[in-house]
Amino acid sequence: MPRFLALYTMQPDNVVRFRALPRAEQDAIDAKGVAQWTEWESRNAAHIPDRGGMVGKTLRVSSSGTAPATNAVCGYLTVEAPTIEDAARLFENHPHFSVFPGDSVDIMPFVTEPPA
Repeated sequence: MPRFLALYTMQPDNVVRFRALPRAEQDAIDAKGVAQWTEWESRNAAHIPDRGGMVGKTLRVSSSGTAPATNAVCGYLTVEAPTIEDAARLFENHPHFSVFPGDSVDIMPFVTEPPA
């Protein structure tokens, strides 16, 4: 079955706005979102060979050296589906952006096979 990388994206400003909410409001959103996310993962478990995880601040390495950087990636996981369109459908109305202040989930096919 083809595998796809799913990248959760969230603009840094949206994180700041979320964290500026009163703690009780953040907790209510977290409780609702985590419950829906857990249910989404359970419902789609057969398609998720690697649950991935959420990620923190970026340190970018380039030919110019190493320096802190900013990007919208906040997490990832791997899914299996017959096509990229099928993989994308798994994320329709995902709590990452229907409850939490996430922007989107970018789906990309792996073009090399993982090691056995």
